[in-house]
Amino acid sequence: MDAVTQVPAPVNETVLEYAPGSPERADLEIALATLGADRRDLPHTIGGRRVMGGGKRFDVRQPHARRKVLGTLKNATVADARSAVEAAKAAAPGWRALSFDDRAAILLKAAELLSGPWRARLNAATMLGQSKTCYQAEIDAACELIDFWRINVHFARQILAEQPPLNSKGIWNRTDHRPLEGFVYAITPFNFTAIAGNLPTAPALMGNTVVWKPSPTQNLAAQLTMELLEAAGMPPGVVNLVTGDGLNVSKVALADPDLAGIHFTGSTPTFQHLWREVGANLTSYRSYPRLVGETGGKDFVLAHPSADPDVLRTALIRGAFEYQGQKCSAASRAYVPASLWKAIRDDLVDITNGLPQGDVTDFSNFMGAVIDERSFAKNAAAIDRAKGTAKVKVIAGGTYDDEVGWFVRPTVLEGEATDESFRTEYFGPILSVHVFPDARYDAALDQMESFSPYGLTGSIIAQDRVAIADATERLRFAAGNFYVNDKPTGAVVGQQPFGGGRASGTNDKAGAAHNLMRWTSARSIKETFVPATSHAYPHMG
Repeated sequence: MDAVTQVPAPVNETVLEYAPGSPERADLEIALATLGADRRDLPHTIGGRRVMGGGKRFDVRQPHARRKVLGTLKNATVADARSAVEAAKAAAPGWRALSFDDRAAILLKAAELLSGPWRARLNAATMLGQSKTCYQAEIDAACELIDFWRINVHFARQILAEQPPLNSKGIWNRTDHRPLEGFVYAITPFNFTAIAGNLPTAPALMGNTVVWKPSPTQNLAAQLTMELLEAAGMPPGVVNLVTGDGLNVSKVALADPDLAGIHFTGSTPTFQHLWREVGANLTSYRSYPRLVGETGGKDFVLAHPSADPDVLRTALIRGAFEYQGQKCSAASRAYVPASLWKAIRDDLVDITNGLPQGDVTDFSNFMGAVIDERSFAKNAAAIDRAKGTAKVKVIAGGTYDDEVGWFVRPTVLEGEATDESFRTEYFGPILSVHVFPDARYDAALDQMESFSPYGLTGSIIAQDRVAIADATERLRFAAGNFYVNDKPTGAVVGQQPFGGGRASGTNDKAGAAHNLMRWTSARSIKETFVPATSHAYPHMG
């Protein structure tokens, strides 16, 4: 086909409300009952085949009802990992030979399937497996993943259309946007089904084949995502899902000479380990692997004395406690002038203590549970440490209970800005607040700018425009996503490209052309129509 096509115009998916009596709520309740009643195998998908593998068993549980098992997977063995790598390599020639339109059509179809008949199933899997409320699941597993698939196609077409603007007389210059030479290793986290779906498919859209290792605790939604991609026409071997802890997968993938890139979201220590391993193996690779990573944060809310108290209070509660603080963008430290603190403290404490928490299938709950026993223990230890620290006060929450599920109450700490809780990422519903005299605003800003090693998200709450402009400049490198009079969470694909620097990652901006460009390797082509036939130049005559 010789047509120069245009992809559908990008549009963000509408967020459904799930009000009582609505059709989407009825569909979701049916899907929750169906998935909650089943206990299913969660196999690898290698070269289009379902394989349970031979590693250690792992039960995927409902975090808010931890004795309920949703499914069972097995850790990938070295043999499983090698099979996945070989399947990716075998599928590469056919996949990159497909036109961009054919590759794009698969993701556009997947987006339409998710927007319609698959919506309730994937949202229900995200609720049950990751303890998200229906609203949090909707903005993640449905809307954000749909947006990634639709809008990545838009950005990819722009990249492919980028061509040299100049041609000398008798010469035609062109740019060939090739996939990387080798396979991409995608490692995805538990907290966002959208991230788990985007990290393998963004490189695939650009013509790469992928070995995908999702988080074990997110595996139910990951399995359904894999099935959805297959239903949309994804050929066997393009995306190969391997389950489990990932140790054997990394052992095989990082040692393979055809490793072309790593697409990662997870902890800073894990990404740094991967980077070291790639460095140690650098001379053995066919090409330099592309390393793209988003690794968490210690995200801030800075309040100026001019801030609206209601805006500040709302930003803190939503930013810190939605999805139990298990967002890399969650507000986990706040800096509040004393005059504002006096105005919001009591309400903040009362509202925090009153936030309903429990089984997410009860739609009246604002929060669910943290993801697993390890996360529960980490947050419980952080709360206990705070209770035993003289310069920290627990003013809201401060309790936890794992009898039914891994529940940590939303907790507010008030303490000195140099306390550990303002530096360490807990990845849970713990907000540390430092209260400073209004006249010390500049000093508080200077101290918080680099106290934490991260640089992911942050916000300034202020009505004074000069203060907004000043903070925006002085905090320029403290956050890759910066919010004015809003919570530091909730980036939307196509509106706020997401990513940060410092210890938060490589800032390759998921949901934008920046990220997709990492998965292509350009070739410049020069064609001369009337080539020279003599070596001599005119000035030599």
